[in-house]
Amino acid sequence: MDNSATHQSLDTQGGYPGWLNNFVEVYQQLSTDNLDLLERIYHSDVLFEDPMHKVHGYQNLNQYFATLYSNLSACTFRINEVIPGDEQAAIYWQMQFSHPKLNGGDSVSVDGHSHIKQAQGKVIYHRDYLDVGAMLYEHIPVVGRIIKAIKQRAGQ
Repeated sequence: MDNSATHQSLDTQGGYPGWLNNFVEVYQQLSTDNLDLLERIYHSDVLFEDPMHKVHGYQNLNQYFATLYSNLSACTFRINEVIPGDEQAAIYWQMQFSHPKLNGGDSVSVDGHSHIKQAQGKVIYHRDYLDVGAMLYEHIPVVGRIIKAIKQRAGQ
């Protein structure tokens, strides 16, 4: 599913600090076949956290991303908003990905945000916040129906 007509990528010429411009530019280019771009933005001593994992060090982060992306047919990020700072920032994004075993192989769209901090011009801390149910569980045949029912009941 391509939403490029309704959502444009964020213009990174907005006067952000260099390290933040680099981060936004790399993530808007990132795909399953160019993970080498990560080396441009992450510090060797980076701490990366998401709802499922905590990874320390660039080499471990690179391996984590390589493993994640090896199971995907496609994955792209659209940066929707940046709240910049000199040493840290909040990034609001939408990830679209395809996995052969989720959602019948069709594209899945997940909104999330990241808190990042820099040291020596590279990201040393990166924490992602996203709905894992919307990303994974809702797209597994039997489990998905259960998760959706629970969310519906909780919203009543």
